[in-house]
Amino acid sequence: MSSAPATTRQARLPHPPGPMGKWPQGVLKQFQDEPLDTMMEMFREYGDAIRFRAALNFYGYLFFHPDHYKHILQDNNRNYTKMPHPSLSMLKPVVGNGLLTSDGDFWRRQRRLAAPAFHRKRIAEFATTMTASTETMLEGWHGVAKDGRPLDINEAMMHLTLEIVGKTLFSIDLTREADTVGDAFSAVNEEIARLTSIPFADIGLKIPFLPSTRRVNKHTAVLTQVVHGIIQERRQSGLETEDLLGMLMAARDEETGEGMSDQQLHDEVMTIMLAGHETTAVALAWTFYLLSEHPDVLAELEAEVDGVLNGRLPTFDDVPNLSYTTMVLEESMRLYPPAYALARWGNEEDEVGGYYVPKNSVITMSSYVTHRHPEFWDEPERFDPQRFTPERKAERPRYAYLPFGGGPRLCIGNSFAMTEAILLLASIVQRYRLTLLPDTQVELEPLITLCPKGQLMMTLTPR
Repeated sequence: MSSAPATTRQARLPHPPGPMGKWPQGVLKQFQDEPLDTMMEMFREYGDAIRFRAALNFYGYLFFHPDHYKHILQDNNRNYTKMPHPSLSMLKPVVGNGLLTSDGDFWRRQRRLAAPAFHRKRIAEFATTMTASTETMLEGWHGVAKDGRPLDINEAMMHLTLEIVGKTLFSIDLTREADTVGDAFSAVNEEIARLTSIPFADIGLKIPFLPSTRRVNKHTAVLTQVVHGIIQERRQSGLETEDLLGMLMAARDEETGEGMSDQQLHDEVMTIMLAGHETTAVALAWTFYLLSEHPDVLAELEAEVDGVLNGRLPTFDDVPNLSYTTMVLEESMRLYPPAYALARWGNEEDEVGGYYVPKNSVITMSSYVTHRHPEFWDEPERFDPQRFTPERKAERPRYAYLPFGGGPRLCIGNSFAMTEAILLLASIVQRYRLTLLPDTQVELEPLITLCPKGQLMMTLTPR
């Protein structure tokens, strides 16, 4: 059987360089063992565009340059969909066809319906809930600090951000479900991350008797029960609120007049509940770790918080004045972006950065790598919030920094998340100084999000 003739574009353009590994395993094991280090090593050896053999005769594409991101995420974004990228297909059994995994007209419709919940006016209204929940948590820390007991800051932030998402977007108190959701999502997170680096594992998840499928289904069922409870409680209450859940439940199809099915509601609530708390919590955990390691930055942050707030709770109107607080968070998310990789499926052949990319390509872009690109970041491993002064930000290309993605699929909750992170960080810093336990070995764990491996134990010192 003869292969299909080369297209004009294929004939004139080279493939990106990259490692092929030994047949049949390719470079799969390297990605399984150390995905971040492997991408960094490939970037240093091959540059901004890479083609590698994943396994057998299947190839993957890596892109790291801001110009590449602009092309894929913005200029030619309709060619690059989420599905059927294998990594994102893994998430389908968990979050269904929500904003994170849907494509095309359906995604555009769902995004339009959800957008008003994240309008600036709504976020301003949420600010009081964000700080009140934080204040309650800080009151609970009093006994912990007095006894000198260490605290897992990652777990504490997970509980806090889940509570805030529940109260602001769903008008429900999820405090009691925090441990349940946290444990179930952690288990799913680890299982999906493990399977992502195995060829055809996304297909395997559709086979119900496989051990991996059973494990994912078991923990997803726990999360589904929580989401089902949120939806049923709202239906039974008869409340008509203007939160995200209320907007989704009130939405009607323009042609049929039908509302969302329970499955559609489930998918969107599950997506927002998980994505809306996990990423912010991880960003804050990494920020407290970095501040513990850099007392000079912490001192400058405390000075700003004390000067702006003078001991009171922060408000939405304070956010523009907390400029250094914002810079600290931005620099933390540069070093440890919670969404450390972006996945796309190239539906048609294309040219990216002067290289040929065939149709049906599996494409990965990594903000973790791009945030360390020496062309745009000097001493990239150094923690320096001054990189994010307005003047220095203006010098960089838009896509040199993308903790929330970019293009039409820029994270819908980016303003919500940044406002929340600024208010929470300022509230905590003015009350406590967090110090990492001595001799703690902090490691990265690239799961669905970029988490600290294990617990991130810190002591609390009242200020």
